Amino acid sequence: MRRAYSLICDLVSRIVRFEGRKFLALKPGLQEDILRPEGGPEPALYIHIPFCRRLCPYCSFNRYPFEEERTRRYFRQLRRELDLYLERGFTFRSFYFGGGTPTVLMDELVAFLEYLHSRLPVEEISLETNPRDVTPETVRTLKGLGVRRLSMGVQSFDDGMLKAMGRLSHTGQEAIQKINLAQGQFETFNIDLLYNFPTQTLELFRRDIEMVKELGIDQVTFYPLMPAPKKRHAMERRFSKIDTHRERRFYDLILQEIYQDGYRPSTVWCFSRGDRMIDEYIIDYQDYIALGSGSVGLYRGLFYANHFDLDNYGQKVQSGQLPIAMSRVLPRRDLLRYHLLTQLFGMELKEESHRRRFGRTPDEDLGLELSALRLIGAVERTPGGYRVTERGMYVVSGMMREFFTALNRLREYCMVGGI
Repeated sequence: MRRAYSLICDLVSRIVRFEGRKFLALKPGLQEDILRPEGGPEPALYIHIPFCRRLCPYCSFNRYPFEEERTRRYFRQLRRELDLYLERGFTFRSFYFGGGTPTVLMDELVAFLEYLHSRLPVEEISLETNPRDVTPETVRTLKGLGVRRLSMGVQSFDDGMLKAMGRLSHTGQEAIQKINLAQGQFETFNIDLLYNFPTQTLELFRRDIEMVKELGIDQVTFYPLMPAPKKRHAMERRFSKIDTHRERRFYDLILQEIYQDGYRPSTVWCFSRGDRMIDEYIIDYQDYIALGSGSVGLYRGLFYANHFDLDNYGQKVQSGQLPIAMSRVLPRRDLLRYHLLTQLFGMELKEESHRRRFGRTPDEDLGLELSALRLIGAVERTPGGYRVTERGMYVVSGMMREFFTALNRLREYCMVGGI
């Protein structure tokens, strides 16, 4: 029975992999300029800060080694890009800062946050950081500027594991000290942990989970390893083949040690004590605008990617143009499947929100997909739509991993090509 379930999971992942590649069939430039408010729900705003003091070899996001002058210039360009959207009539209330390391240059980040407050009705800010950037002053400053969710990239508490990952920005003990500084200071404090790294054992991962519980952390997000092709090949040359079939054992441990011990899933990767903010704006917002080099956005069915090359990005912004490198208007079927994937990632597909967005019920739009998921026990019918079962959480995790791997493939293509 377990073997049949694994085969089904593999099949579902392959389907998502195929659909993900279709999703990323982008063409140069802005294919259709529909990036103007249409009177519907406000989009979220994602803001990418692509600088790190150390570049982790497993990370596929657009990032560059920190250089102070280049970083300051980038923040100026970022404000100009924001202005371009405000001039088009956009307004935003929800903001997510990712990277890179958004806190790499605090005075510039503070100035940008102050600029947001001066121009927009800020309601919620989620921001990523690195353990070494967390100080009592940083915590006070970010909290005072309205950051409601702080997410720290820990990845592991084991020093040997951090060294193998190339995560040399902190030690396990330093991460614990900085967690104690930040925990309880924000509405939500999250840490990220990585699993299925080639040299990682279940016992090492179990110790990481035990530390999360011992520290009483509000929220923990577990990310499976999902490198882009070139990074994958480099890691496999150094270590061993990345075996996605091992993921099931790690995920079972998450369910056993976290899900059954006081934490509840906010997404299939994110587990929280009580009601907390999450970082996945793609779940809560049907549209999101992307700011910054190498960021991707989705608005009114237009999926787009900003220039990854800093010079190309800066030139476009300084000339008064949106720095969009590639885009595609998604066919309705692709948009429906994307919506299904992101909502299942968030554990629930709500019939009413689906009807508001698409004008029909989920069963009318996605009857075949939902029937297949029900058949394998991955989702169950509820009075308000569908909910992911505990059995189905790993299925959806594999689906989301394939989708993000496809995005990482796009990122790598753009970075290598200097787009």
